[in-house]
Parts: sequence; structure tokens; C-alpha cells
Amino acid sequence: MYVPTHFSQDDTETLLRYVREYSFGLLVIADEQGIEANHVPFHLGEADGALGVLQCHLARANPVWKRLVQGAKVLAVFQGPDAYVTPSWYATKAEHGRVVPTWNYLAVHAEGQARVVEDHDWLGRHLRALTNQHEARQAQPWRVDDAPRDYTDKLIRAIVGIEIRIDRLTGKLKASQNQPEANRAGVKAGLAQDGHSEMADLI
Repeated sequence: MYVPTHFSQDDTETLLRYVREYSFGLLVIADEQGIEANHVPFHLGEADGALGVLQCHLARANPVWKRLVQGAKVLAVFQGPDAYVTPSWYATKAEHGRVVPTWNYLAVHAEGQARVVEDHDWLGRHLRALTNQHEARQAQPWRVDDAPRDYTDKLIRAIVGIEIRIDRLTGKLKASQNQPEANRAGVKAGLAQDGHSEMADLI
């Protein structure tokens, strides 16, 4: 990912927080068989000697996991809020007109070594952690153990786990940092008015 200095985000804790907040990501595998990307929810945990560990799962019927059995370097991509920015929001439009549209966005790339996990107990723990992470917002959180055990056991047998030890994080927050303050204020107000409050809050 191309990251100009003024858009770079390199604080590890901030990047890991973004990964947790925008945890539905893209698992990218590239090898001699080609490039493939799968959209999956991730759970982020801690690991000794690594920036963190990402866990996800794929359907056993999805053949891509077999390309990871011997271990491989993979990329997980996480995208936060994004929004189109019209030049009409820039104060400098009226001053000199030398303005163009752009797009503001937040993205985090996590690279690391992947391993395939088929252990039933590991998969059960993974699904509980992933479910609890997202159910925490609910008034009455659903838990994996609320479902019949024979039903969840059958579903667990139909998936394969992927665990990635993160060894590199790259973050980019493009939030009009390259614009003068008057333009930034105009973009922030315009985004908020257009319903892009998350992106506006990042400016």
C-alpha cells in the first residue's frame, strides 16, 4: 500500500484498535496458483513475540485453505470509514479554484505467517471469542452454547481455522491532512452533513 508520510499511521496500539473496530476483513493469499481474496470476520488476540494474532475461519468446502497447510505469508486488509470529498467543501475553491475531488479513508494491512487449524477445541474457542466480541453490543447477547451441542459440533466440522501471527502492520489514514485548516474544517462539516460522521470524526 502506498502511504505518503502525511497519511501514515504507525502507532501500533492505534492500528490494533482499528483492526478490532473494523474486524470484517479481506484475507489475501498469493502464491504460484494465483491470487485469491476471501471476506471474513477476524478475531484479534495477543501472542508472544508478535504484534498480535489474527484468527478467522473458512468453509472446509473452500479449497483455498489447502494452500496454507504448509504455512504461507498472507495479508489481511481492514478498511474503516471512507467518503468522497467534493472540492465544493474547500474554502480555497473560491480563492483560486485550484482544487480537485478526492477520497478520504482509513485502511490497515496486517502481514504474517498463517497456519491451518483443524482442532475441534481450538475452533470452538475461536467461535466463542468471535461471537462474544460481536454479541457484546446486544441487549441480550447470544452465545454459541445457547445452540444445541450436536448442532454446533456439526457446523464446527464444516469449517477450518486460520491463525496469522502478525509481523508487520501498515496503516493509512487519509483525512485531508494535506489541506489547509480552512479546507479541513469545510470537509469535516460537509462529511457530517452528508451522513459520514465516522469519517468526519477522524479529521
